[in-house]
Amino acid sequence: MKPLIGITCNYSLDDKPGVSAHIGVAGQKWQMLADNYIDSVFNAGGIPVIIPINKNLENLNSLVEKLDGILISGGNDIEPNLYGEFISKEVGILCPQRDKQEIELVKYIIENTNKPLLGICRGLQILNVACGGSLYQDLEKNKLNNHFIAASPMNHPIHRVILEKDSILYDIFEKKELKVNSYHHQAIKALGKNLKCTAVSEDGIIESIQMEGKKFMIATQWHPEMMYDSKEQQDIFKRFIKEASK
Repeated sequence: MKPLIGITCNYSLDDKPGVSAHIGVAGQKWQMLADNYIDSVFNAGGIPVIIPINKNLENLNSLVEKLDGILISGGNDIEPNLYGEFISKEVGILCPQRDKQEIELVKYIIENTNKPLLGICRGLQILNVACGGSLYQDLEKNKLNNHFIAASPMNHPIHRVILEKDSILYDIFEKKELKVNSYHHQAIKALGKNLKCTAVSEDGIIESIQMEGKKFMIATQWHPEMMYDSKEQQDIFKRFIKEASK
């Protein structure tokens, strides 16, 4: 059987997506996931399973035990209180329910399993915060370069990242430099416990991490699922599914 890959999703109190698309009514909450994640898992040989927001975290742990791998997807900013900072005005819409669930999910996987985990954008930040790390609440506010290039097509590479040789990513790509897209206004400030930086942008922003002592627990700040026409970027998912198949 193909490996089951759980993918976390966005949780929205806004009823506009359902109302504007005529698939819902006013007052409804929505749990949503971009199709690019699903396609990337399917194309790499896995079976995607959307992980909903659970009110009972024991249900979540039971689900994780049935999965072969977990993908922490992109989405909202993470509440700064969770890494010991006040909330600045640059922070976007927050989702406390999702923050709580995904941090507990990551901790459970780290402490109780050796299942492969792939984090993307917010997923990288969640992994870092769950391990005690912190984030820049806004790169430009901290006098760093803008990394949210909204005018660019989602599959278009914007800048380079430099890979560390002793890393899973280097093993996947077998090269030191990689061109990636860029859709984030936050980034890692201080690395969490047992996490290792495995790629940096040309201007020094941490773009990828992995956890020491785990067979496959990696995360990227860029969006490989959006780079659907890049065989190179899709190799991340192929390696992820391969690890989940073991």
